[in-house]
Amino acid sequence: MTNAQTYQPTVDGAIGRDSMTLSQHVLQQLQSFGPDAQDLSALMNRIAFAGKLVARRLTRAGLVEDALGFTGRTNVQGESVKKMDVYANDVFVSVFQQSGLVCRLVSEEMEDIYYMPENCPIGRYTLLYDPIDGSSNVDINLNVGSIFAVRRQIGDDLDQTGSDLLTHGRDQIAAGYILYGPSTVLVYSIGKGVHAFTLDPSLGEFILASENIQIPQHGSNYSVNEGNFWQWDDPYRDYIRYMHRHEGYSGRYSGALVGDFHRILMQGGVFLYPGTIKNPQGKLRLLYESAPLAFLAEQAGGKATTGEQAVLDFVPNELHKRTPLIIGSQEDVQLVESFIQERKIERPPVPSSVA
Repeated sequence: MTNAQTYQPTVDGAIGRDSMTLSQHVLQQLQSFGPDAQDLSALMNRIAFAGKLVARRLTRAGLVEDALGFTGRTNVQGESVKKMDVYANDVFVSVFQQSGLVCRLVSEEMEDIYYMPENCPIGRYTLLYDPIDGSSNVDINLNVGSIFAVRRQIGDDLDQTGSDLLTHGRDQIAAGYILYGPSTVLVYSIGKGVHAFTLDPSLGEFILASENIQIPQHGSNYSVNEGNFWQWDDPYRDYIRYMHRHEGYSGRYSGALVGDFHRILMQGGVFLYPGTIKNPQGKLRLLYESAPLAFLAEQAGGKATTGEQAVLDFVPNELHKRTPLIIGSQEDVQLVESFIQERKIERPPVPSSVA
């Protein structure tokens, strides 16, 4: 009879990796099984479950009723709402109701904070998310994603203003995204590196695929909607002209922020969404789009800026605040910044009498 105390398992590295689930990985990262670690592990597990539900719906989008097309409504940003936006938002709400984890939800699809009073006595976190990023891609079967960030609840917030959320992005305790493509991939960070998991349909689990991802210092990809070229400020047009004149660069833009950022995270390069004449402050929302991805970029050795300051240092004055975004490899973001700085130097200061 084998002595259990002397038994040495013969599990090899491949089996060990295959058994590393998302919730286990969070606990390992925190090196704790205490209440806070258990809560954060459970929270990430619920986000993953929401992603599984959305992924299942997307794989059947052309077959199930009300999965494609527009609802006829607009969201808080005045944008037409797709049916998958509504479905995905409802999924996140449903998954976190009566979870005991999250007191508040902040979503692109909801003008106001969604309170869950049944969770608030013990739910110490707020989840901010974009339920479906790039929803215009759904109808033509291209990549879409979900973006999320987690912040710790501060105070009771009895006036329900969410004023404690109007702080810089370094107050995020976790951030990530789910990419729905040929496989479903979840990428997350809790401030201890960036890690990617792939959904194994046979197990119904997100399994560790890549650990401690680092963005290359330089990449050949640049991702931007060049259809807005004539609506940008001069520095961004100068940068694109530079790209066009030099070999070794490839334009890659899908219309889905998550897909474009994931390419840059893995291969290097830069993603840009400058302000335009129509949207001078940019189109991306800070709290649940730009800041979560900036958190990941910095954790992976990359950089994210508005063109004026680091995205994670930007303090919003409203929940749905927009901001420009330049994000990716250190050298490529710095190249864009050099064009911005050059134009500032060329522009003479405004006389005080005129100002």
